[in-house]
Amino acid sequence: MTSIQNFTTNINCGSCVRSVTPFLDEVEGVTIWRVDVEDDRKVLSVEGSASPEEIIKMVEDAGFDISPLV
Repeated sequence: MTSIQNFTTNINCGSCVRSVTPFLDEVEGVTIWRVDVEDDRKVLSVEGSASPEEIIKMVEDAGFDISPLV
């Protein structure tokens, strides 16, 4: 089932987005993702069937902080 999940991160610029891209592109079930670097919360939105745990692990592996947006 496809859903949209939102997370707060510290991905705050284009260079950070480029750094996390290969990690998020590896997550099976992610169809599309984007980071709103203009939002103070640096919201990462992920569409697809990947679990939140998989997404969090990959972003942390890339060296960034992430937590589910409630």
